[in-house]
Amino acid sequence: MACPYFVPLEIASDIAWPHPSRLPLGAGWRGNCHASGHEVPAADDHVRDFCNLGYAVACPHLPQQRDWDAIRFCISHESRGQLTLSFVCELAHAPIEFGTLTFDLGTESWIQSTINLAADPRVTRLANSYLQTYRLRRAVAA
Repeated sequence: MACPYFVPLEIASDIAWPHPSRLPLGAGWRGNCHASGHEVPAADDHVRDFCNLGYAVACPHLPQQRDWDAIRFCISHESRGQLTLSFVCELAHAPIEFGTLTFDLGTESWIQSTINLAADPRVTRLANSYLQTYRLRRAVAA
């Protein structure tokens, strides 16, 4: 469940998380906050305590009125040429929106979605990070 306003930029292996592989994006990420409508660098303590986890009600940047508190991802189908991610956008611990995203491994692009990705890039932005971490772990395991 990453914060929907988080813009992950790079995997942060130097920030102390007890179990980074259990984090919602599959690893701890460093990045920017987009809660104000403009991207600003997020401090490491914010990244550790709020951005990577969602439900950051103590975060001073979180808007009072928001459509989601967190976004969850999981791989729901895998084939030779495609990966399908399922996602759930939550508000107050309840699902508000959900759907799937299908990634084509040959073209390295999202080819199908149950939402309009152009209308709200937050899901895709976080899905890209989740997918990158998933593929990195699979490559290391192979």
